[in-house]
Parts: sequence; C-alpha cells; structure tokens
Amino acid sequence: MSLYTHYFNDIHEQARLTARQFNEREVLPFINDWEEAGSFPREIYKKAGDAGLLGVGHDAAYGGTGDDVFLKVAVTEELMRCGSGGFAASLGSLDIALPPLEKWGSQALKDKFVPPVLAGDMIAALAITEPSGGSDVAGLKTRAVRSHSDEHGDHYVVNGSKTFITSGIRADFYVTAVRTGGPGYAGISLLLIERSRAGVSTGTPLKKMGWWASDTAEIFFDNVIVPAENLIGSENAGFLLIMSNFQMERLNLAVMANMTAQLALEESLRWARERQAFGRHLSQMQIIRHKLADMATRIEASREFTYRVGARIAEGIPSIKEVSMAKNFATQTSDFVTTEAVQIFGGMGFMRESLVERLYRDNRILSIGGGTYEIMNEVIAKQLEL
Repeated sequence: MSLYTHYFNDIHEQARLTARQFNEREVLPFINDWEEAGSFPREIYKKAGDAGLLGVGHDAAYGGTGDDVFLKVAVTEELMRCGSGGFAASLGSLDIALPPLEKWGSQALKDKFVPPVLAGDMIAALAITEPSGGSDVAGLKTRAVRSHSDEHGDHYVVNGSKTFITSGIRADFYVTAVRTGGPGYAGISLLLIERSRAGVSTGTPLKKMGWWASDTAEIFFDNVIVPAENLIGSENAGFLLIMSNFQMERLNLAVMANMTAQLALEESLRWARERQAFGRHLSQMQIIRHKLADMATRIEASREFTYRVGARIAEGIPSIKEVSMAKNFATQTSDFVTTEAVQIFGGMGFMRESLVERLYRDNRILSIGGGTYEIMNEVIAKQLEL
C-alpha cells in the first residue's frame, strides 16, 4: 500500500499490483537484452493490452478505464521499475497519440482506431517534431494540400518529414501535425496518416544516448494521399489540440523523472550497504551518508509536488504553470540524483552492467522531451505575467 493514501485509493493500488506482476513476468527477465537489441517484441503490446495496462486513462467507451490521473501515475511508476525509460516511453506512445483522436476525432475514426490500440493490436504514434524545428511547433513545414479527384475524392496531399518519433518504425498510424494554412500557429492541422499509405516511409532506427529500447524514427511523407475524413478536429485548429495534451504529457514526464531518481537512490542505498572501501562499508562514511540524505530529500520534495499538481489536474484546475514547474523540478532532481548515484558507484557506475549507468543516460532526455527546460521556464514566466 502506498504511503500517499490521500492520492491513491484501493483501485489505484490494484492497478499498481497488476503492472508490477506484468513487469515481473513479461519485462524484467528480458529488459537487458531488449536494451542491447534496441527494441522489444511487438507482442508485448498485446500482452499489455490483455492486462488492461494500455487502456489506463483512456476513453471507457473504447475499452479504457476513463480519465483517472492517479491511476495513470500508479501504472507509470510501476512500469518504470523495469529500469528502462525507453521501454516505458515506447509502450506508452499511445498516451500522447490517442488523446487528440479521442477528444476531437470523428466517430468513424475513433471506432476504427482507438479500440485496437487499447487492445494492443495496433500501435499509435504522435508525429509533430521536424528536423528543422525541434520545439518550434509553430514553425513546422510538413505541408498538407487539400484537393479533390475522381479517384481519391476529397483528400489531402502530404509532403514533409518528422523526426524523433517514438514508436515511429512500427506504428500502424501517426497522428500528424501538418500545415494546411499560412505560417504560424493558426495554419496547423492534425491528420491521421496510416503507415500503409503509399509514400509513407521511415529511416533506420535512430541511435540515441539513452532510451535504447525505444523505437525512435524519422518519418517521410512523399505525395501521400490522405482522405479528408482523416482530419482530426477543425482545419487550422491543430495547434490548440496539440497543446491541450501537454499538461498530462508533462505530468507523466515528471513522474518518469521522479521514478528514475528513485531507482537511482535505491540502487545507491544497496551499493552503500554492500560495498566496502578502506575497511568499512560506504554506508558508514559520512560523506556518502549525506549524499544519500540529500538525494532522498530532493526526491521526496519533487514527488510530493508532482502529486499535488496531479491532484489539481484531477480536480479540473488549470495548471499550466504548475505542471511546467513540476516537470522542471523533477528533471532537475533526477539530473542531480543520477549524477550522484554514478559518483557513489565509482567505476562500476560507468559500466553498462550497472542500472545506474542506464538511468544516468535515460534521464538526459527528460528535460528535453515534452517541452525543454528552457521552454518550461518561458511558460512559467508568461503565467507570472512578466
């Protein structure tokens, strides 16, 4: 049972147990091999769907659990205990791809695509970032031109490319940000583009500093014909749809950062109790004890702040400033804790056989993805009316 009973109820804890059992049975025995291979079997999505894990936080009408912030937090925390942020991110790519479709997609699109994703039979990815833009969503260049023909009816012709797309190689479809209007925020739309359409291709899997088990790719669109009914929401209103999901994405990244730090602390505590140097255990050395105390204190503060922001979101309170603060604070905490963990481990912390080495690498993306640390500070500053 969680110590944070004012946030988590019995249903949340049962979901946590289900995720823990899934981890122990389907992930932990294989995760090191998957990390080295740079991928994990597609069948894991189906197994996660059968366990009910993919439906957490998604529309109950299509097989999900409904909107429950702390149910999602509990499952995310437990899945992160596999020690691979890349696995958790790739398995969870639906959490950033499906919300715009669930909220603003047509009934036909939702009926066709949401249930198989929640069941683990299809994989969904969100395709926004471009090689030339990075965090500059308003500057995206992938163009969708509306047209009509006897052969294709009312449709869009899409040209452009995306990069750093989680689940990009094996996704069955992409919820894709495209430019349908003029420059800037007001000219962006969202289209659902199936991977099987002529003209859609991917590059080789991108090689990354961390998140090795995550399928990350470049995607190319070369005169891709997309039916007009694949438009999600209104034309040229896509930027608002993209922004609407950032609160939960950033909260989830804060949770991932806190769990990355927590795992690094737990590994450091174990090592300090076991490792001997100069005739005594590291845990008996004041400098190490104080490092661990500082690490634990920062994690406790960050986790409590993240939970409090989660509670605000669960209550429907606008929390753009607070969730940006929570993400920045959590990633600063994980930066500090993972660095200290490697230092405590010494040379062994530099070895790939050590979990803290992977945590240190995986951590680095967390202050970049979902809005960089610098962009979060700008969001906060605007909310302070500077």
